[in-house]
Amino acid sequence: MQRIPLLIPDMPQTDELIGLLREIDQHRWYTNFGPLAKRFEAQLAEGFADAAVVSLANCTLALELLLAARGLPPASTILVPALTFVATGTAIRRAGHRLLVADVDPHSWTLTPEIARAAAAAQRVDCVIAVTALGCPVDAAQWDAFSAQTGIPVIVDAAGAFGNQGAGQRIAVAFSLHATKTMGMGEGGFAVSGDAGWIERVRCLSNFGIDPVDFKVHQAGTNAKLSEYHAAVGLAALARWPERATLRRARANAYRQRLQAACAGLAFQQRPPEGAYAAFCVLLPPGADPARVGSHLAAESIETRRWYWPPLHLHPAFADAGVAGTLDATLAISSRLLGLPFHLDLDLPGMDRVAQTLARALGAA
Repeated sequence: MQRIPLLIPDMPQTDELIGLLREIDQHRWYTNFGPLAKRFEAQLAEGFADAAVVSLANCTLALELLLAARGLPPASTILVPALTFVATGTAIRRAGHRLLVADVDPHSWTLTPEIARAAAAAQRVDCVIAVTALGCPVDAAQWDAFSAQTGIPVIVDAAGAFGNQGAGQRIAVAFSLHATKTMGMGEGGFAVSGDAGWIERVRCLSNFGIDPVDFKVHQAGTNAKLSEYHAAVGLAALARWPERATLRRARANAYRQRLQAACAGLAFQQRPPEGAYAAFCVLLPPGADPARVGSHLAAESIETRRWYWPPLHLHPAFADAGVAGTLDATLAISSRLLGLPFHLDLDLPGMDRVAQTLARALGAA
């Protein structure tokens, strides 16, 4: 029986890169804010009105440097949703801060300004990192308003939301361009904000903290620059992005229709239908065990994954995180969430096979 993998990266092919690689040969400039990296940033910025962009080695470093560039005191309290990938917590810890987890909206599965306000009213919150769970965008204007009203800086971890998440004037947004994302370049990421000074501080910190004017290090940074080779892949990926995004939307719509027809009781995240998403997760019916259902599909050569399991504060490395309020929605979602195969190599017969196998697994459970 042919295996159906969970993810297959959709990357630019060799012929799409040749011309760009030859440019690198001609320039003989391989990293340190080279011409391809600058062009890549300029093209990315076209998608965000009045916002500054800095390219980076990955999204985790983008989050870490956005925190560092805010100049927060050591061990500041950073509010995050408990329903997120571990990289959100990793960036906070590496920046020297304390985690405080909060619940998410039960429909969008994201942290909202309302939830953050309640947490900040009950205890000290020095910064908020909202997360675009599974690529579902958050409202940049609402988070701008939250930041303006409370004085609390806001970062959006939009790792999986390229093409879906907009920028704000006050907030900063970090994107991943990992190979498994909708627009992948192997490894890479970028940060964007209407606050150009924040982005320029990140750029400085990404080059060890070396000040571009006096060449002194006033704040220690790290090496998070994007190489010219990665920028070449990024430029090729951007050129094909509109077509690939359209394909993803069409495949996701067809997939959802088949799953809804075959499997009674499934629930789905409420997210904009015009978005392009890398992952396809379903909320199993109450009482269904994702581990057992996943094992049933694995026996039929269908790969699955439990996304965002366990919630962030239940990982041993983050067990000392504070908890703001109850986590009812987080626990209800994470205990029933199952990621199904989704990629551009998954054709309609493959979708039917997944849907029918999932239906049998749920029946057996």
